[in-house]
Amino acid sequence: MKRLLQCSICFMLIFSFGTYAQIQKGNFMIGSDVGSGLVNAGSNSLLGINFGLNEGAGFNLGISPKGGYFVQDNLLIGGAINLGFTKSAETNGEAAETFQYGIQALTRYYLSPGEQGIDNLLKHGRFFAEANAGLAGVNVNDGATTNGFAFGVGPGYSYFVTETVALEALFKYNALVGAGNTNYQHSLGLNLGIQVFLPFSKTKNIEDEDF
Repeated sequence: MKRLLQCSICFMLIFSFGTYAQIQKGNFMIGSDVGSGLVNAGSNSLLGINFGLNEGAGFNLGISPKGGYFVQDNLLIGGAINLGFTKSAETNGEAAETFQYGIQALTRYYLSPGEQGIDNLLKHGRFFAEANAGLAGVNVNDGATTNGFAFGVGPGYSYFVTETVALEALFKYNALVGAGNTNYQHSLGLNLGIQVFLPFSKTKNIEDEDF
């Protein structure tokens, strides 16, 4: 019984330290948010995926794959691609179509427990702040169209379901400024996503196996 208790304690300690080891210098993050990651062009879908069931109803799809490298503990530098398409519900047989695209650099900083007075909500979770900037466009046929410089910033929360996989919620202010019939578009949005964290040693092993 004593040995079983000791093993249980060791397992909990390993898991607890292993979780936060994933955001240390030299590790990689790769994953995706569900949603275009750009200004909301009229979509009423929380997740960026919505299919209307009525005849003539609209739909929207969006995804933002992202990845990065931890240049130091808690600090990630990387990039993201933004893709989205929305078709509104038909009115008199016509529907507005919106295409969203972008490629942006991003940075993310994870807050340590107690840092800046912020503690974790759950044992295996971490708050973080994310910012992005790059080129993007939101084009609506016969509607608001802007192509130019996009940027966003906001807080998020990662919950590590395993040592390498985290579920995330990210609340961001997104903006787009540039040329078109609308010079400036902006919105607040909630993105949900999943990220995978890999130590450099594991990615190196994968590359060696491929060759």
